[in-house]
Amino acid sequence: MLAQLPTLRAFAYSLCSNFDRADDLVQETLLKAWQHLDKFEEGTNLRAWLFTILRNSYFSELRKKRREVEDVDGKMTDALSVAPAQLGHLDMQDFRKALTTLPDEQREALILIGAVGMSYEEAAGVAQCAVGTIKSRVNRARTKLAERMGMTEPDVFGPDARTAAVVSREL
Repeated sequence: MLAQLPTLRAFAYSLCSNFDRADDLVQETLLKAWQHLDKFEEGTNLRAWLFTILRNSYFSELRKKRREVEDVDGKMTDALSVAPAQLGHLDMQDFRKALTTLPDEQREALILIGAVGMSYEEAAGVAQCAVGTIKSRVNRARTKLAERMGMTEPDVFGPDARTAAVVSREL
């Protein structure tokens, strides 16, 4: 195996055009060959076997790199993060408790607009009142919820979009 080092290194360099990576490929090849020495059939071409291992290692690495996304600045990683579930659960308990303290009309309007996702017109039809009345009820409900929960900003409560829609003061 050691006699093949110069030619393995030259072949590895011809594949990757980087001396450091070529040395790593040769080292990886020798390690794999040593670990799988029992699979080498005596009397066959050792040089061809080593070159095949090196070539397969190189192309496997290339395929793997195609699936990977470079994230130097960490933006992709930040987008993949998830808020801890325990805090959301506690926030939701507080929210449900505060929601039950609202008058029925305000709670109904807030749920239809914020949680169900209806338009103001649709919610007005369900509640059988004017669109302006629904808007007023939703605004008063959001204000009371924010006060009762000690919220100063809409994004203080929960990470999900529906929760943000319910407590958002924007109409």
